[in-house]
Amino acid sequence: MAIKLTRIYTRTGDDGSTALVGGSRVSKTDPHVEAYGTVDELNSVLGILRTLIDQREDTGNRLVRASIEDLHRLQNLLFDIGSLLATPGGGRYEGMPQVVEADITWLEQRIDAMNAELEPLESFVLPGGGMLNAHAHLARTVCRRLERVLWRVQDSAHDVPAAVLTFANRLSDYLFVYARWAAHCGGEQEYLWEHPLKTRGR
Repeated sequence: MAIKLTRIYTRTGDDGSTALVGGSRVSKTDPHVEAYGTVDELNSVLGILRTLIDQREDTGNRLVRASIEDLHRLQNLLFDIGSLLATPGGGRYEGMPQVVEADITWLEQRIDAMNAELEPLESFVLPGGGMLNAHAHLARTVCRRLERVLWRVQDSAHDVPAAVLTFANRLSDYLFVYARWAAHCGGEQEYLWEHPLKTRGR
């Protein structure tokens, strides 16, 4: 699909409105706009993760190989989801990029494969311990927010494809396991929740 952008600013949004695909204008506070904006935010965090991976020198490492493949696919799928959310149900057309059952199955397979290498959790984990772990957890929290926004759209307009709702739920699970797996493969520590909190000397 060829895309050509020749003009970046239009001034048409200066009144607080924006155009959905098809031309209808809505407030920038519309749940559809919040939804595809949150998709964009999540994609940006995945872009940080992908950049961190790309900058590693151990390019033959399986963490690097698997991450590059996964993140490339996920960023493209999220862009497809953003397009769907920016297009009201009646404006969607045949051949439009979609999230399909195979995408959800792939996520589940990746979750199972990564989780099989990890020790069972005996405590809740806290974000951090390494850059990959921390940014994967950041992506997970944005994804959870996206899921909440998607359900607000669904409750009000009933035009979010069921596969998109399921995919968002599964993606947050993926990102949780990925955070742990990246720490495991990259030799990063994991922060664990403590109760009661142990005091540490300075």
